[in-house]
Amino acid sequence: MRNVSLGHRTIADIDGQVAKVLRGLGNSEPPLDLRIVRDLLKLDRGYYSTTDDSLLRETLSRMKVAGRQVLLRPTILRDAVRSLSLKALYLPDQKRILLDQDLPALKHRWNEAHEIGHDIIPWHVGMMLGDTEQTLTPACHEVMEAEANYAAGQILFLAERFAAEATASAPSLGLVRNLSKAFGNTMTSTLWRFVEQAHGGRPIVALVTGHPHPARRKADFDAANPCRYCVESPPFRERFGGLKETDLFAAIAGYCGSQSGGSLGQSEIILPDRNGDPHLFGFETFFNRHEALTLGLWLKPHARGRAVQGL
Repeated sequence: MRNVSLGHRTIADIDGQVAKVLRGLGNSEPPLDLRIVRDLLKLDRGYYSTTDDSLLRETLSRMKVAGRQVLLRPTILRDAVRSLSLKALYLPDQKRILLDQDLPALKHRWNEAHEIGHDIIPWHVGMMLGDTEQTLTPACHEVMEAEANYAAGQILFLAERFAAEATASAPSLGLVRNLSKAFGNTMTSTLWRFVEQAHGGRPIVALVTGHPHPARRKADFDAANPCRYCVESPPFRERFGGLKETDLFAAIAGYCGSQSGGSLGQSEIILPDRNGDPHLFGFETFFNRHEALTLGLWLKPHARGRAVQGL
């Protein structure tokens, strides 16, 4: 799944809302404490469990909107939470965030920030409470989720603070790992933010996948959809956006070892741009025992040689 490209005006509007929040917090240092963000925005946080039927039923039975119970049969929403694998919920009328307590604590952080993003984006509240055909379309939902993700990233990574620190050193997965620790966020979310915000005008791509080595792939590996995420910097999307995720995955699988964790390898790979001209990229892949994180950096035009077969 490729990252959704937001318009410049949308980004500017969200940046303005995030700036208000960060100003209200003063000069916060990373990692940001989301408790003070909730206090500033007067948000409440609770938990539900998709594995504890009694807790989920009790939580949903207490949910009210405008003073009225959401559903006479909370089991309907409970089943929806489970079938859709929802990781968090935001109730605009109550200014209440609900998190799935069965997820790892570090993932709570991103999910909570995502729901805070919905809260601070003015046009989301009306759309979330509405019931029009437009608000129910998958395309509209995808854009709203991308907007909330962008807001979450700007909050958790303190907006320009992250970009300044990320561009002060040579790009690498090692740098991404250090930034992840400094800002208190997962390496996956840091890699995503790194590609989108710290590219400095350079074509960069990141892949989040299962283990690329054939011997390490899970039984449910889907060769037609090998990437959980494919994150492209704006320059990469503009110049190399025609490349298929399957071909990018095949390229990294060509150099990745079968190690059970840590670095899986690195290699220089030739990729064609939209005009068919070859360019040299430096790729490296790290496996955290759950998913493989790959970073690909544009190095220079390649005057000779062929692009990776199939690209």
